[in-house]
Amino acid sequence: MLKKIVLLALPGVAPFEFGVVCEVFGIDRSDMGGPSFDFTIATATPGPVRTSLGFDMMIENGLESAADADLIAVPAHEFDNIDEAYLEVIRAAEARGAWVLSVCSGAFALAEAGILDGRRSTTHWMHTDRLAARFPATTVDPDVLFIEDDRVVTSAGTAAGIDAALHIVRKELGAAVANVVARRMVVPPQRDGGQSQYIAFPIQENCADSFAEVAEWMLENLRENLTIEQLARKALMSSRTFARRFRADMGTTPAAWLNRQRIIRAQLLLETTDLPLETVAAETGFGAAAVMRHHFLRVLQTTPTAYRRTFGERVA
Repeated sequence: MLKKIVLLALPGVAPFEFGVVCEVFGIDRSDMGGPSFDFTIATATPGPVRTSLGFDMMIENGLESAADADLIAVPAHEFDNIDEAYLEVIRAAEARGAWVLSVCSGAFALAEAGILDGRRSTTHWMHTDRLAARFPATTVDPDVLFIEDDRVVTSAGTAAGIDAALHIVRKELGAAVANVVARRMVVPPQRDGGQSQYIAFPIQENCADSFAEVAEWMLENLRENLTIEQLARKALMSSRTFARRFRADMGTTPAAWLNRQRIIRAQLLLETTDLPLETVAAETGFGAAAVMRHHFLRVLQTTPTAYRRTFGERVA
């Protein structure tokens, strides 16, 4: 069970990425049916810690408070000359099976600690080449928002840290709880796509807003057998143009986006209703429970039955 969270404040910590972890895990949302974590901020030498913007934060807790944490979070920071004390905390957390999360360039601390060796990882697109060159034992994917590899989660820049943190909440406490946190933060509970959406390219004629109406219609009709041809007609485009522009604007194919939304809807129904699996599959567009089970195993590494057993009873 995810209870104790320790956020590491390294020298040169980036305030926004630091704040992302505080926002997701540091606020008591029990009044809304959300989580309340035991949240601690720790540093190697308690006292003032200089941020990347030149102001100091006063941190009272030392790294000993991280010894029994269920999650260690490492935000962006100056990634040269990392104090060995932080690396020991990260290694110990990974060794005991705790979650380890990095936001943006925080991945360099995880790599320096050696826990990314043999794992897939990511960081901000500006730093992916440097991470790959400096730590060849990790496979760096520059085109994802975050990666989980056996409870070690690395995320891309800034807002991707929210996606990664919500992913951990969702894995531990369920989609409904993650949705409470996301709703309070006024962010999407689950984004699809990759960093390529944010890398500097010439501005395209279309933007993601051009698909807002079609995406909303897709969500309203998840139970239907939606085809590219139908969606293209809805968008007043040819099928080829629709598929190309949807991927460019949304960061993924129409089929992959639709499948992910169906999984999210199925998660909510499994948590909040006692509908039979066949009914859930029909309501979400999977058609049959066996098909839904296949997609749950592939994406969530669990079955619908196991998912309901784990999270269904937690919904008030």
